[in-house]
Amino acid sequence: MRAMEYRDYYQVLGVARDASQDDIRKAFRKLARKYHPDTAEDKTTAEEKFKEINEAYEVLGEADKRSKYDRLGANWNQQGGGFPGGGGGFPSGGRGGGVEYEFGGTGFSDFFEQHFGRSGGFRGAGGMGGGSGDPFGAFGGGGRSRPRKGSDLQTDILVTLDEVVNGATRELSLRSPDGSTKTIRTKIPVGVEAGQLIRCAGLGNSGTGNAASGDLLLRVRFERHPWFRVDGRDLIHDLELAPWEAALGTGVQVRTLESAVKMKIPAGTSGGTNLRLRGKGLPDGNGNTGDLYIAIIVAIPEEISEAERPLWEALAEGSSFNPRGT
Repeated sequence: MRAMEYRDYYQVLGVARDASQDDIRKAFRKLARKYHPDTAEDKTTAEEKFKEINEAYEVLGEADKRSKYDRLGANWNQQGGGFPGGGGGFPSGGRGGGVEYEFGGTGFSDFFEQHFGRSGGFRGAGGMGGGSGDPFGAFGGGGRSRPRKGSDLQTDILVTLDEVVNGATRELSLRSPDGSTKTIRTKIPVGVEAGQLIRCAGLGNSGTGNAASGDLLLRVRFERHPWFRVDGRDLIHDLELAPWEAALGTGVQVRTLESAVKMKIPAGTSGGTNLRLRGKGLPDGNGNTGDLYIAIIVAIPEEISEAERPLWEALAEGSSFNPRGT
């Protein structure tokens, strides 16, 4: 099996190992906006870089995964359920196991798949059927072959929000223990859901006694987007406004998945307000579409210049507004 490369996710995001979760989130958003394929200057390398950033945030952005990653430490290749040979695959055998498969084209590295990508890894009988707890494997006590369907293989697949909207055909590779590689073409249906299993029939482990092969199950993970958060079929976009924009109202260009639209921000809009753009969310595959919510954040400058200070002081002295009402 090919050697597996360690991924330093802290280095990918450019943060210290003791960085706060907020610092990690900010680093991801900054880098993701720089390397997102829609806006990156160098589009030839942006897609791969963007996937690296997504993978790093997929781990460091969640406390439990980050804790597990930190525990791997210098012994990363011996912990977390690593397999012999260092490949990012799944063992197909049960009691006679040790057989590994590697997947390519899922959007995740071998390192992620081995330590974070599996949900149970594989299920059912594998190899000669030993995964079922039957000490005789695929054979009964009398030695006669008992047909048994092959076990399923399961791995995660990273799906973009654009693929959720438009659907796609993805090409994956399945590398078997003997080094041969099989190319798999599978459809990402319009409206696919996070956590949904896409079944590729007959691409799992071989059955015994002329029984059918198992299936390959692709568990969908949504690629993190620098401008949108996903809530079911709805999208949420954080929009920062200057205090005077929120107070006086303004017109802004707001991103949607398809294009940018002009949106009017009413005067007196408070932070925490959600403005809705109907039908600009994700489809469900049955003709229905979620909404896009614009979450208003009133941003305050961390520093003000000497030229700006008198303006803020004049506003403080001249305004009758009291947010505390007393």
